[in-house]
Amino acid sequence: MHLQLEFRMIKKSSNPYYHIFYWIFVLLILTLVFGLSWGNNIAAFFFISMLLPIVLGTSYFFNYFLVPRYYLQKKYVRFGLYSFYTAIISMYLETIVLMFSFIYLGNFSFSNLGPNASNTFLLAALLYLMVFIGSFLLLSRQIREKQQIIQEFMLEKEKMKQTYLEIISNRKTSKIKYEDIIYIESLSDYVNIHTSSEEIKTKEKISNLEDRLPENFLRIHRSFIINKGRLKRFSYDHILVDDIQLNIGRTYRKQVKESLGVN
Repeated sequence: MHLQLEFRMIKKSSNPYYHIFYWIFVLLILTLVFGLSWGNNIAAFFFISMLLPIVLGTSYFFNYFLVPRYYLQKKYVRFGLYSFYTAIISMYLETIVLMFSFIYLGNFSFSNLGPNASNTFLLAALLYLMVFIGSFLLLSRQIREKQQIIQEFMLEKEKMKQTYLEIISNRKTSKIKYEDIIYIESLSDYVNIHTSSEEIKTKEKISNLEDRLPENFLRIHRSFIINKGRLKRFSYDHILVDDIQLNIGRTYRKQVKESLGVN
């Protein structure tokens, strides 16, 4: 469960749109700050654009390598040492950016850029401020995701404690053992639950039943949910449960492959 939790959290946190929007926001804010200070927004934009890869590299190396590999493993000496080396390399790269800015943006004069352009320590502080803000936002987001995933696992655990599906059929409450269900079929105005011994009809929606079923059940089509314990074989677009062949819906193929561990 712990490995599944970590994998799902990493998968969520790796959403590229979150990172893209964050760094676009950083670029715009820093351009605005330096542009107002220098009185030259265009020069500030090019200057920040050259600094941004250093900030990006430092941030991701710190957050996705140093922190999980050393800090979270309680290897504090190595974490501190490698963080120091990272800071030195970052400042060295900043100096290279300053040199290019001095030549190409300032015409060999920092006075053409602005009062803060040559302040290496200010730029380093700014760089690590962005790194730590990014770390804080990432950590906050991962905590929220972890809480959400824990709630999902707790809900799944509660489902697994119950050994039957409770439905309303013919105005009566029916309890169907999970192990007896072969598959569930959604028809025009009702749902048909196919079991080992009978078919039970209910007016409940198949999506509501899907939410209440444990993870041993898999939605393979807008009209079908199968019991994976009854699975015999499957292909690209068909699944065989017991001796019954069912179609896999086009929009469900990826979900079915992931659930069944198919590459």
